Amino acid sequence: MEPLRVRRANVDDLAALRAIWISLRQPAEEWEKRLNEFQVVEAGERVVGAIGLQFWHQHALLFGEGFSDFSIADAARKLFWERIQALASHHGVFRLWTREESPFWRRWGFQPATPEILQRLPEPWQTPNAVWFTLELKNEEAVREALEKRFAGFMEAEKQQTARLSQKARVLKTAITVIAFVIGFLCFGLAFYLLVRRNPFGQ
Repeated sequence: MEPLRVRRANVDDLAALRAIWISLRQPAEEWEKRLNEFQVVEAGERVVGAIGLQFWHQHALLFGEGFSDFSIADAARKLFWERIQALASHHGVFRLWTREESPFWRRWGFQPATPEILQRLPEPWQTPNAVWFTLELKNEEAVREALEKRFAGFMEAEKQQTARLSQKARVLKTAITVIAFVIGFLCFGLAFYLLVRRNPFGQ
């Protein structure tokens, strides 16, 4: 078997991808417009498979898996999975979703989505009566709580910093007032002194 390599799809792959999609009765015309969402696997110089990966906030959707040679499917899926994990980490994804039914994805942790979990499915992907599988990459509640704690800590630090700056401002204002009073007193004294020198009392 020729070495397999995974990379992002480009316009030069359209003919091979179109052939795969049509052979599997998938919506080739629609997916051509979403070419930048696809990763392809090459055997030598030939594109022999592809999978789509769409992001929506902290969610990612695996879709459109297809191969022209299914004998390399599991080997290709391992490479796709490595690529998907790297891209998901880069995009800060909490949860992966798919309707792909290959046992491979369940071996890597995808489970049927419960009604409770399905409530988290992004609206653009919702399809009536669809069977969904999902994999949590990061605990959403734990991440949210950690962010809330960090934000609360940040706000408390800002509050303390504001209080310190306010205290410094009050001290500075008091110091300026005292200095101004002292300077005013000295100026008054100097003026009085000069006045006395020019017009001594009794002369």
